[in-house]
Amino acid sequence: MADTATTASAAAAAAASAANASTDAPPFQLGKPRFQQTSFYGRFRHFLDIIDPRTLFVTERRLREAVQLLEDYKHGTLRPGVTNEQLWSAQKIKQAILHPDTNEKIFMPFRMSGYIPFGTPIVVGLLLPNQTLASTVFWQWLNQSHNACVNYANRNATKPSPASKFIQGYLGAVISAVSIAVGLNVLVQKANKFTPATRLLVQRFVPFPAVASANVCNVVLMRYGELEEGIDVLDGDGNLVGSSKIAARHALLETALTRVALPMPILVLPPAIMSMLEKTALLQARPRLLLPVQSLVCLAAFGLALPLAISLFPQMSEAAGEEQKIETTQLEPEIARATSSRTVVYNKGL
Repeated sequence: MADTATTASAAAAAAASAANASTDAPPFQLGKPRFQQTSFYGRFRHFLDIIDPRTLFVTERRLREAVQLLEDYKHGTLRPGVTNEQLWSAQKIKQAILHPDTNEKIFMPFRMSGYIPFGTPIVVGLLLPNQTLASTVFWQWLNQSHNACVNYANRNATKPSPASKFIQGYLGAVISAVSIAVGLNVLVQKANKFTPATRLLVQRFVPFPAVASANVCNVVLMRYGELEEGIDVLDGDGNLVGSSKIAARHALLETALTRVALPMPILVLPPAIMSMLEKTALLQARPRLLLPVQSLVCLAAFGLALPLAISLFPQMSEAAGEEQKIETTQLEPEIARATSSRTVVYNKGL
């Protein structure tokens, strides 16, 4: 049975390769990224595909065709003339819309491809000037609610996870974000040394520490169990070596750093850019343009920041003796004894 599946896959790969002699697309690999994940640029290109908002407009018929094309490739029944580009496009569509574990459609606003178009209005709200206490609480709550829904919709569904775990992470993120945002706003208001203009400028940067700390809090609360139980580490051939708590600590640290880096361009660049644009003659003469211009600035910053942040570290991190990596001898003794490989691989998550 295994030989038949292998032969079918090989035949499909050969057919696809023959049809692609004149194209620049790399040879198709089912379930594998199109771009190399060992370099930052390759990961950046990969995540640009994942967050591509054009997949939000894929029709039901196009989705069925993409899924069927991949099934044909898997079973070696691919029709002649199908190119690598078509196969990569089909896989991109399937991965953007269907959950990898359940094969169910992800609700559009909570897909990774919908994160920017549906999240940008929230970012604009977070950065509105002259926020009241009520508006600060509302926008911080809405932002963390959106993040929680995205995290849940894209969760690892291979193992059952209690709803209480997600509720705990959600409440922790909301409480920390609201507390820090409100606390910093109060401190700024009481800072007598600030001029009104300076106070307004400082207030615009308050959302960043609030959101960054909430993101870290959310990661720790949602994935605390990994620190207690460890995460799977694999050898170079993809074989399970064991479960490592040390690898779990590194995975959480890398994810937390990503979650801190992500809101930095989104919540720091727009206030800095808008403070300069507001001084231009155009916006001073037409103040009604402020909100549309701020929305465009936020959209541009968001679109650049998301793929840059999640590309910082490979999703599958190789453990070796270099920076951000671990030698197998530095892992638990039972892990080091269980493999002859110098390196192990673990999934750090997103």
